[in-house]
Amino acid sequence: MALLYYGTDVAPVTFPDRLLAYVKVITATKLRRGESFTLTWVGDPDTSGRSAIWLHPSIPLRFVFDATEADQLASEYLRVLAEQASASAGLVVDLRSWEDDERAVSSPAAPRTPSVGPAGSARAA
Repeated sequence: MALLYYGTDVAPVTFPDRLLAYVKVITATKLRRGESFTLTWVGDPDTSGRSAIWLHPSIPLRFVFDATEADQLASEYLRVLAEQASASAGLVVDLRSWEDDERAVSSPAAPRTPSVGPAGSARAA
């Protein structure tokens, strides 16, 4: 499992390695452009409901991965998540089902977007 340290919080947020790799690529791209956005996640077994953070260039972030090598990311799924991050609801990921959405978007005969949750956001990221 990978860890995301946000701001001055000492307790990290835990994500699957590959999912946090997607989040890292999107975050680095958007923050490099000076674009802020929200990251919301659901399905955390340690937290009921949903959690969200505001990602802004002035807020320190640290990504820690278990794997020593970077995961191979699906470009189509990455594009879907990047588009979602640019929407008003921001990037919304479901820790329970993101792999299913990744497979659905990445398969050759799949529709372009994964299953959609509230406010037009992709359910899993």
